[in-house]
Amino acid sequence: MRNVPLADVDALPQAVLAIGTDYAKGVMLETHSHRRAQFLYGATGLMEVGTDDGAWVVPPYSGVWIPAGQPHRVRMVGVSTRSLYIEPAAAPRAGTQCAVLKVSALLHQLLLEATDTRADYQEHTRDGVLMQLLLHELARAETLPFFAPLPRDPGLAALCIAFLHQPLIHAAPGDWARQLHKSERSFSRLFRQQTGMAFGEWRQQACLLAALSRLASGTPVTTVALELGYDSPGAFSTMFRKRLGRAPSSFLERA
Repeated sequence: MRNVPLADVDALPQAVLAIGTDYAKGVMLETHSHRRAQFLYGATGLMEVGTDDGAWVVPPYSGVWIPAGQPHRVRMVGVSTRSLYIEPAAAPRAGTQCAVLKVSALLHQLLLEATDTRADYQEHTRDGVLMQLLLHELARAETLPFFAPLPRDPGLAALCIAFLHQPLIHAAPGDWARQLHKSERSFSRLFRQQTGMAFGEWRQQACLLAALSRLASGTPVTTVALELGYDSPGAFSTMFRKRLGRAPSSFLERA
């Protein structure tokens, strides 16, 4: 099924529905939710996903797991998607939070094949077996570290959201502490309690997510490094390699 609205097929009894959709660059899907769980895979381009819990960046050859009923918003950066919509009782992953998952070569091919199936496939046919195999592969897919949690504290959340829109690697915790009228020690304790991460760790993660989006948009590595406040492109590339195991110039290429 390609470019078929989920509402047209959601009531079918099949446990898994596969839909391929093409999006123009920059399309924003405002906050919404689905009755079914969703695995959203960008066969091309990059996606930015946000919920009340945080922000995810989903580069090519990765996908985002979205639990049933989870409100989310998505910005598409030149994406052709392959989505699986899964009945909650058949969901292969537990938990209530989104996660970015690595898409193996096998899972990639299965997702491409799945969108050529009929919506009303039968369970014991080839198409039905294909869907069951997809569920097994989703269950074992590796989680990737493309997530920056958001705190519940309103003042701290506002600072984090502003930073996600304009990240700088040298942002000082003391500046944030003063804006919240706290000592630096109290701020550091609050930040870890609210996000589960130290401020410096979260700051680097937020810069990494911004870097992925900008690289996917075609921004040169040197420009990305300087925009994020790194002292040099080399310093940025060192961080990138340490976190993701490859150079920023090659990250968006198929391994």
